[in-house]
Amino acid sequence: MRISDFWRLMDDEFGAGYSRVLSSSLVLAGVGGRTADDALSAGYNPRDVWLALCDVQDVPAERRLGRDIKPSEGGRAAY
Repeated sequence: MRISDFWRLMDDEFGAGYSRVLSSSLVLAGVGGRTADDALSAGYNPRDVWLALCDVQDVPAERRLGRDIKPSEGGRAAY
C-alpha cells in the first residue's frame, strides 16, 4: 500500500479533518506505541499502520479495504 492509499482510506473512513487528528494523536500498539504519523515517518508499511488504526477504532472488516472506486468512463485515457 502506498501512503497516498493510506490517506485516501483515512479520509474515506473518518473524514478529511478527523483523519488528521487521529493520525497525529492516537497511539497505536500495533506499530510499537506510535501515532500513525510517527509510524509512517519511522518507515512502517502504510498497510500495517492502517490495520493497526482499524483495530483500535473498530473499523469493520468489510470497510478495511475502502470504498469501491469506479473506473473512469471509457477505461484508459487516449494518448
